[in-house]
Amino acid sequence: MYDSQGVPLALLPPAPNSPKGSSLTPSSPRHRLPIVVQSAAHPLSGTGPPRDSACLSVSAPTPHILEPQLKGIVTKLFCRQGFYLQANPDGSIQGTPEDTSSFTHFNLIPVGLRVVTIQSAKLGHYMAMNAEGLLYSSPHFTAECRFKECVFENYYILYASALYRQRRSGRAWYLGLDKEGRVMKGNRVKKTKAAAHFLPKLLEVAMYREPSLHSVPETSPSSPPAP
Repeated sequence: MYDSQGVPLALLPPAPNSPKGSSLTPSSPRHRLPIVVQSAAHPLSGTGPPRDSACLSVSAPTPHILEPQLKGIVTKLFCRQGFYLQANPDGSIQGTPEDTSSFTHFNLIPVGLRVVTIQSAKLGHYMAMNAEGLLYSSPHFTAECRFKECVFENYYILYASALYRQRRSGRAWYLGLDKEGRVMKGNRVKKTKAAAHFLPKLLEVAMYREPSLHSVPETSPSSPPAP
């Protein structure tokens, strides 16, 4: 015999703890077995409904790698005073008559229109000029590490701070070495004097990544200026 849903009565379980003599009706909802309907096709047989192809292959996103995009040069900066600019491991900057030291190698990286940053190829530090016109070596690239590059009439190159200048006259502050090879305060270097004239001596052309800009430190270290 079958109940109203077509399920054989033999498959219906007896009611739990039912007293003797109690009668159970097949139509009681709590005594019906759930009917599970399954597809005739096995999930792994491949005969079931097609799955979305987008779910079959999921590729992980490829991390973006910043490629070198700035074309600069590795160079030595020869000052007209007779010295090569040199960045020392102790953070000091000076001129040296010797051209064999690797501490005289610098990366000239363009960071704007006729604006460069001067990075020690050996140490990775950047040349910087603070608000007092003092030159120092910075481990991070900041706004004080940006120098305007311009060609003087005698084909030497001038490097002026892109951030600071004389407030009243607007005169630029230049990178310069005195006759002893010591760095000078930028506000004391005149563009017409040999102290400000540099000649880059090309070693190689290189590609660079754009340096990450950091905040200017509240107190900037400096190399002792020439008296």
